[in-house]
Amino acid sequence: MAKMRAIEAAVLILKKEGVSCAFGVPGAAINPMYAALKKLGGIEHILARHVEGASHMAEGYTRAEAGNIGVCIGTSGPAGTDMITGLYSASADSVPILCITGQAPVAKLHKEDFQAVDIESIAKPVTKMSVTIREAGQMPGTFQKAFYEMRSGRPGPVLLDLPIDVQMTEIEFDIDLYEPLTPSKTAATKAQAERAVAMLNESEKPLLVAGGGIVNADAAALFKEFAELVNVPVIQTLRGWGTISDEHPLMSGRMGCQANHRCGNATYLESDFVFGIGNRWANRHTGDLNTYTKGRKFIHVDIEPTQIGRVFSPDLGITSDAGEALKVFIEAAKELKARGDMKDRTQWVAECAERKRTMLRREDFDCSPIKPQRIYHEMNKAFGPETRYVSTIGLAQIAANQFLHVHEPRHWINACQAGPLGWTMPAALGVVKADPVKPVVAISGDYDFQFMMEELAVGAQFNLPYIHVLINNAYLGLIRQAQKAFDIDHCVQLSFENINAPEVKEYGVDHKSVVEGLGCKAIRVFEPEDIAPALEEAKKLMKEHKVPVVVEVLTERVTNIAMGPDIDKVNEFEDIIDL
Repeated sequence: MAKMRAIEAAVLILKKEGVSCAFGVPGAAINPMYAALKKLGGIEHILARHVEGASHMAEGYTRAEAGNIGVCIGTSGPAGTDMITGLYSASADSVPILCITGQAPVAKLHKEDFQAVDIESIAKPVTKMSVTIREAGQMPGTFQKAFYEMRSGRPGPVLLDLPIDVQMTEIEFDIDLYEPLTPSKTAATKAQAERAVAMLNESEKPLLVAGGGIVNADAAALFKEFAELVNVPVIQTLRGWGTISDEHPLMSGRMGCQANHRCGNATYLESDFVFGIGNRWANRHTGDLNTYTKGRKFIHVDIEPTQIGRVFSPDLGITSDAGEALKVFIEAAKELKARGDMKDRTQWVAECAERKRTMLRREDFDCSPIKPQRIYHEMNKAFGPETRYVSTIGLAQIAANQFLHVHEPRHWINACQAGPLGWTMPAALGVVKADPVKPVVAISGDYDFQFMMEELAVGAQFNLPYIHVLINNAYLGLIRQAQKAFDIDHCVQLSFENINAPEVKEYGVDHKSVVEGLGCKAIRVFEPEDIAPALEEAKKLMKEHKVPVVVEVLTERVTNIAMGPDIDKVNEFEDIIDL
């Protein structure tokens, strides 16, 4: 066996587990790892400007391609605490990322040493596994277990905390004898599948709800096959958006209190049976549970046993990986069809399709100041089905869900449950790093954009080009809209007269100058007819300079996006279209 530092064994394991890129910020307590990365090669490093940014880059990297595991690295103390938001975001959306932190020497962990924080305990609530490795001989096995945990069951993040003396201790290790552990994956049984398909067949107006578990399982093709086989309309959750194309005849819209289609909510309210696969019945999707569940039967399929019944008790719960479940569902459905017993859904499918065709919201406004709906109208024309969209939270994200079109899995990348402001930009950079071929378009309001805009310099330094559509109303728009319930408009204004940039008027921050100062390109738009040319110019600039390009659109200050307290109480603040 070869003798090497424990941290060198860890780097060799990372490579054997498939890691070829890491995002991070070096520091004193993690420098042994950086020395090992340099010595051994094979792992490219992207230098973030903020450690939280590195964690979001890792999450974007994971989400972009099936099988990816993003890695973020930081030193001791505040680097670890900075990554907690990234760990929470990844945990909430079942995304595996590996956070590696440096730490003070083992003997000084209890002595309030410089930057010696108990990151193991801090991270435990937002990880599948959080460990400070105190023995060098445990380094290989702990890294091996970390990858097993990230890939097994419900995916999620892991934090490994490495005291500097443990990193530098020599151990015996042979990478040729190391093998990754086989992940644990639960699978539905034939009997469960037959019962589920029989219950579906007994219903009159069923819906399939496609959740993010289908995307995690890389099972969109299986889901599409099952939906077409049983001929049942589909509602996609935010995490499941793209499991089938928005243009597919069975795609009946998204639903919820915020990120909804009028047709999606209307169709759901007509249904009598809901078959959820890989979803979690999130409250922004369900609204009031009495409204959501009344008069309906439910099947819930989830890879995590404790998710079954967490929000409400289904009529049938099945613990299974979505892909494994869909295989046996398809088998059972084929047998049902071969016997001639499958119910004809032609009329129900036609009713859902008619709602999708006729229940629309207007998006082609030509007024000035610009209405944000017009931006998405132009984006749908400018960007094709190969485009990956990235967004986080706010009115910009909610409107994107209502108006944009997505056609493939992993083409809508959204921090759905945690929704941390600032996530969009670093996540987009991670997506571009994972797949530099497909175009990436990010969508932010001005506050999300300002949270971590220093990360644009990373895109310039490492040539990670994408287009960032910045919708600027100089407001915390979603919070302003939520404050209407309290009859206030308080502490949500971002507007001020910028003495250095009078051309932006009351919109405050001169984003164009900031973006250009960080080494990227920017275009500012004031009029609706200039949106389309700006998007085309952005494509050219991105291709020419290989850096992020920001298209800032200054919109009307106050826009209320359709939403409400329940799925049957959505307020339509703008023009709707009933064909």
